[in-house]
Amino acid sequence: MPEALSDFEQALDALPAGSLSGRYHGRRYRAVKSVFNNGRSVKLFAEEAGGNDYISLNFYRLKSGARLYPCEMSRGKVLSFVLGFVPDQSGAA
Repeated sequence: MPEALSDFEQALDALPAGSLSGRYHGRRYRAVKSVFNNGRSVKLFAEEAGGNDYISLNFYRLKSGARLYPCEMSRGKVLSFVLGFVPDQSGAA
């Protein structure tokens, strides 16, 4: 029986692949979500529009379990962003 997806996985899966824009903590971000290997690996990169903040992560669904690899930032920052990012209705960046 498959394991239930975590809140993080559900939020990441809900983001459409490709370019999108949205808000996180009241600030605008442009993001790109790339999906590989039939959804078994995901890369997300987002940067604050007009600011210096960015988010970068790789996520893998392995036989041994899910693995999150933040890129040069804390795991907490990545989790908070994915769980709190609200894409625009149109989604396109």
